[in-house]
Amino acid sequence: MNMRTCTALATALVATLALGATACSGGTHSMDGKGRGKNPALANQGAVVGGTPKQGGTLTVLSNQDFTHLDPARNWVMSDMEFGTRLLYRTLVTYKAAPGTGGSELVPDLATDLGTSSHGAKTWTFHLKKGIRYEDGTPVTAQDVKYNVERSFSPDLPGGADYAARYLAGAQGYQGPAQGKHLDSIRTPDDHTIVFELRKPFAEFPNATVMPTFAPVPKAQDTGPRYDNRPFSSGPYKIQSYGRGKQLVLVRNQHWDPKTDEVRKAYPDKLVVVMGLKGDQIDDRLIASQGPDASAVSWGALRPESAAKVLPNAEVRKRLLAESTNCTDMVQMHTGRAPFDDVRIRRAVQYALDKDAVLTASGGPAFNDLSTAYMPATLFGGKQPDLLKIPATGDVAKARQLLKEAGKPDGFSTEITVSTGDKGRAEAIQQSLGKAGIKVTIDTVDPSAFYATIGDTTHRTDLVYTGWCPDYPSGSTFLPFVFDGRYIKEKGNSGNHSLFRDKPTMQRMDEIAAMTDAKAANRAWQELDGQILQKAPAVPVLVRRWPLVLGSNIAGAYGQTSFGGQLDYASVGLKDPSKSGS
Repeated sequence: MNMRTCTALATALVATLALGATACSGGTHSMDGKGRGKNPALANQGAVVGGTPKQGGTLTVLSNQDFTHLDPARNWVMSDMEFGTRLLYRTLVTYKAAPGTGGSELVPDLATDLGTSSHGAKTWTFHLKKGIRYEDGTPVTAQDVKYNVERSFSPDLPGGADYAARYLAGAQGYQGPAQGKHLDSIRTPDDHTIVFELRKPFAEFPNATVMPTFAPVPKAQDTGPRYDNRPFSSGPYKIQSYGRGKQLVLVRNQHWDPKTDEVRKAYPDKLVVVMGLKGDQIDDRLIASQGPDASAVSWGALRPESAAKVLPNAEVRKRLLAESTNCTDMVQMHTGRAPFDDVRIRRAVQYALDKDAVLTASGGPAFNDLSTAYMPATLFGGKQPDLLKIPATGDVAKARQLLKEAGKPDGFSTEITVSTGDKGRAEAIQQSLGKAGIKVTIDTVDPSAFYATIGDTTHRTDLVYTGWCPDYPSGSTFLPFVFDGRYIKEKGNSGNHSLFRDKPTMQRMDEIAAMTDAKAANRAWQELDGQILQKAPAVPVLVRRWPLVLGSNIAGAYGQTSFGGQLDYASVGLKDPSKSGS
């Protein structure tokens, strides 16, 4: 899935870089293999901070931006997904509310179990629990889940997870439920049974039903694109008010029954998301943790330059979470447009890029791991391979040689689009490519509009800086979404921002998807990662951590590893609700 781009960035203070370095296992050595001592950012890795929360109070979320989407048909950005599915709506299946590896366990949510397969994993049946109700007291039905899956095909609702489009039988050309058109491959024999007919076997289908696409939306409440502003709640909270770019207020859904929900604890009475704040303002307020800010958390990750205020301070470090996002940042190149239709040009970018400089702009090795492959280390058994063996600082001479071979001895000019929060990274990219003669202009876009901008394949720039996260631990949720050219959309394009259309790659993806031996498929995805890397549609740069400083009154806090290290809103609450000002 798309990763949420971080808050505002700048060049990190060099002093912070010596404070620690992350390895894939969170151990004691840096990516260059030189021991630098234990990473102080990982003291709370896999742990719950603040003890068990008490019921009540107001949890405040401080944010510099609005949500990309809250409509479950469109919500496919990591942090937005976690927020939506933990607080506002439930899905057929979800992840267990637990720190560390426990957070990757699938558990039933709307469904009574993880689904039953038949016909060689081409048919999947789910039975819904009884007693689950919307915010107005009406029951959640199987037809509501079917309806939301269907509406995810609507052209006016772009941006959502496309597992349904990839796997449902008869889905090609479907445009959503307008004019009463429905998918025959989703059957609802009764209000509590839903059956999915797939066009090919998909043993991992239950993992896909974690996606917001598989949340219920009652047809009577659907307002099309405006549903983004007011999704109808089937979760523990409902929207009281939502001012775009300003504030979102959630209050309890009185019809949510905790007896039907083994995941969500719903400790606070209210959640208030305050938007439009400056990143440094958020960091400083949470570090100080005074008054109401003691009951606050940050929406975005800690700014790199704030690391020097946090890592040396033992008291603040006790309130620091820094789980891996498990997402790979990449520079993706428009392979369908000159000059990036030439693999030599793309490889020149691979060699010219100074990943160490981008690492520094990202807060240094305390909060990031350099990336030498597309898929994150978790999909390689804990350590990425280094197939190309390009120095972390790049190889300018090799880059210039490749440019000369491609008929560009003097280099060329191009443009990169980044989220506003990634400007510091973009400047590091700009400087390093410039040394090889590739002159880069930076186009920054507000985070809430970033994916819509780069998803417009006609008008976007040649380069984009973005990332991808596996939706669950399988290469099938990474490489096909980032490099399969058959699912590129003119607008609302997700994942494949290199617009890579390579027939041998797509053929191999189909062969791997048909494998019944999971271990053999895993090895095949790993090999394919290296094969695509040689064709250079994108440059893997780094895997970030998601550093969050908590207010001192926060309890039950941990980074949810299945949602990119974001705070798990299913379990967080307050030590003393009376101090939250509610």
